[in-house]
Amino acid sequence: MSALPERTDALVIGGGVVGTSIACHLAEAGVGTVLLERGTLGSGASAATAGVLRTYFPGDPHTGGLAVRSMAAYHSFAERTGTPLGLERVGFLVVFTEERQVEEFRRTEAAQRAAGVDVELVSPSAAVRLNPLLNERAVLAAAWSPDAYACDPAAIVRGYAAAAQQAGAVVRTETTVTGIDPDGRVHTSTGSILAGTVICAAGPWSRTVASMADVDLPVTTYPVELLLTDPPATPLGTLPMTLHASSGLRIRSWKDRVLVGMGRPGPEESREAWLQRLSRLLGTTYPALDGIRLRRGWSGAFDASPNGTGLIGRHPSRSFLYAAGFSGQGLCQAPAAGETVRDLLAGA
Repeated sequence: MSALPERTDALVIGGGVVGTSIACHLAEAGVGTVLLERGTLGSGASAATAGVLRTYFPGDPHTGGLAVRSMAAYHSFAERTGTPLGLERVGFLVVFTEERQVEEFRRTEAAQRAAGVDVELVSPSAAVRLNPLLNERAVLAAAWSPDAYACDPAAIVRGYAAAAQQAGAVVRTETTVTGIDPDGRVHTSTGSILAGTVICAAGPWSRTVASMADVDLPVTTYPVELLLTDPPATPLGTLPMTLHASSGLRIRSWKDRVLVGMGRPGPEESREAWLQRLSRLLGTTYPALDGIRLRRGWSGAFDASPNGTGLIGRHPSRSFLYAAGFSGQGLCQAPAAGETVRDLLAGA
């Protein structure tokens, strides 16, 4: 690997979907850009997702608006970067089991639609038609958003990284940041580089990276695990990504299996107790999956902000920008995040 350049206009730390998007948008705007990734591209939070792009985020029209912008970019992604994403429309179904959840949907529905989100409230019978595995008696109502697509997250990272390099950006992997000086000199495991602006997009490591620059970024990290069922007795068709609003249990079809997630064990809960709780709820909500064996799929860590929405901004007194705290939603917002950071750097 060649040595780092001596200096750069913008230094992006983090090579996931958000970091590569930022690097691409900056480089295409004519900004001298270097991107550093401590491992391989897309090996952090971007590799721990369920691989679904969506625009509906319950109770959060602001994030929905960013996701709508990003979805438009993903539909033209192959044309822009030369990398197809293999988008498969699956839809997103949110199962409500409490009246307050239905009331919250109705309260924010107009704002969701104003943000460009395509979503509607459907009956239990309609929800079962959309996902035949559902137990209709376990559904009070549901929100249905057809604008959701299964995709290959690694392809997003590859496409943005390739486009960034094509536009002149320098990308360095296996390069760990070890320190950031007040003048913008960034020290790494392979040398140092002077940056006009440092941009933190390091996902679960964002708070650590920011602290090197004496910036307090209020994000925390938490582990996530996704599981795969054995193949069900009855072959599956394509299921929508389905979220159980009360518990966070979510499923989607994954080839001949079902991908299952429900966050992580509670503070005083063992993994075995968490798995038992998950299995019980899975069987209650989806009777055809009652008792089905769950196997390890993949795991990772996400970064979260205090209110669960992404933090994009700049430090008031130093050349330090950040895009972090996406709580597993960075895949859905990466294009808009890249545009926003580009505009912040330009002073727009």
